Amino acid sequence: MVHPELDNLIHAVREAAARRTPLAIVGGGTKASRMPAPAGRTALDLRPLSGIVSYEPTELVVSVLGGTPLETVEATLAERGQYLPFEPPRFAPSGTVGGMVAAGLSGPARANVGAVRDYVLGVQMINGQGELLRFGGTVMKNVAGYDVSRLLAGSWGSLGILAEVSLKVLPTPPAEATLALELTQADALEQLHRWGAQPLPLNASVWRLDASGHGQLWLRLRGASAAVESACRSIGGERIAPDVAAEFWTSIRDQNHAWFAQRDAALALWRLSLPQTAPETPHVPGQAGPALIEWHGAQRWVLAPLQAGGALRDIAHRLGGHATLSIAPEDQFVLANERFEPLSPPLDRIHRRIKEAFDPAGIFNPGPMAAPV
Repeated sequence: MVHPELDNLIHAVREAAARRTPLAIVGGGTKASRMPAPAGRTALDLRPLSGIVSYEPTELVVSVLGGTPLETVEATLAERGQYLPFEPPRFAPSGTVGGMVAAGLSGPARANVGAVRDYVLGVQMINGQGELLRFGGTVMKNVAGYDVSRLLAGSWGSLGILAEVSLKVLPTPPAEATLALELTQADALEQLHRWGAQPLPLNASVWRLDASGHGQLWLRLRGASAAVESACRSIGGERIAPDVAAEFWTSIRDQNHAWFAQRDAALALWRLSLPQTAPETPHVPGQAGPALIEWHGAQRWVLAPLQAGGALRDIAHRLGGHATLSIAPEDQFVLANERFEPLSPPLDRIHRRIKEAFDPAGIFNPGPMAAPV
């Protein structure tokens, strides 16, 4: 059965396309600080388009409408002992599944289980001409043509409205343990590199300075009980109580841990995406303390002035990665295409052609393509 809100959305898009009225696709508003819409855009609220369309626990597939609260989906999965392994950041309870896919953000376990896009099986979307299109399906082996459904992951709503999303889910691991070790940043990175070459059930890692100023590495192990217990004996360190560990990993996932929450409003939050084997990153002028490091060294969060972007990007390039502006300083608006690494001319042409094909009138969210097509 077609959801009645779909007709309203399609009508709104067709009317906006005819008038070339820019639209800001919004859900729970949890990512507004990470991709704020420029002034003059008409908000298109997806929250009325909500509900679980189908859930097949034995097939490990759930299909939900784009405006469905993420916490609703996770609660439904938990009842059947299943979950979203990539741990999408929620930031607030109002986050939606459409926003989750559009932002393409993944949580602490990303380095071991994959990203959001790896779990998107299919989508139903409304393009910039008000057409309802379906891509992919509800099975993993769906390889005919271009994988458009995964292309939408991380597009920040710049290509269309995610009306429905089908996701692969997994059973909750039978065992879990969290270990804490006192290590400097350099030693932590070296250890993570060494452990990465061993058959350990290492699911997530975070290094940061603790409240007393000491470097501390937290490791989360997940998997079979025997494998987790064996890894705990092999790695050593302090074993953290389950309730304390759960609170910690949730705070990292949702970025409300003290490291994030106490950010000076005059500083920007930068994300460096690097090879896991990259060495310790040097400080830039104005940086507030060491980075917070996730994904076994591959994701590094830095608090530094907006003006430090050039230096951070130079550092990331030298180490084989890139830097992205996640949150700008308070009261400073930064265009979407300035938040991301500039594309090479060939890639830029491809992006523009894709944008023009999906949204010829240029009415949808700026996303990483703020420049006119």
